[in-house]
Amino acid sequence: MGSLLTLLALTAPAAAEAGLPPVAIRGDAIPTSLTGAPGDPARGRAIVADRTKGLCLLCHAAPIPEERFQGDIGPGLAGVGARLSPAQLRLRLVDGQALNPDTIMPSYYRIDPSPRVGAAFAGKPVLDAQGIEDVVAYLATLRETEEGQRP
Repeated sequence: MGSLLTLLALTAPAAAEAGLPPVAIRGDAIPTSLTGAPGDPARGRAIVADRTKGLCLLCHAAPIPEERFQGDIGPGLAGVGARLSPAQLRLRLVDGQALNPDTIMPSYYRIDPSPRVGAAFAGKPVLDAQGIEDVVAYLATLRETEEGQRP
């Protein structure tokens, strides 16, 4: 990938048909907001907690104590805002495969042409641009680990 500016075409033909613009990646991050405005952390928390929309808690544990049975396949989200910048978080949500082609984390803002995609997500991203920015805003607030220590 390199540190030079690259453009993520978001599976170009399908993305263009769905109205998704190309996203500029610099190194391990997408420095520019997808909406041009900051997201809302409260809406982002709701998306992360929602087991029908974000599905984040299927694989990740988050400091959302009212949600039971959180995952442990992916890294815990406590302290992620101290470990990664909003731009780095944005790329991981938009298309984690740009960083790790073998990741099992879904790309939330990419059109997946795979026949294994559920009918509800066929031909469209899991989250829209505002949803991505809201989740980034929430994750950026998570600055402490579960024990209350900074990572």
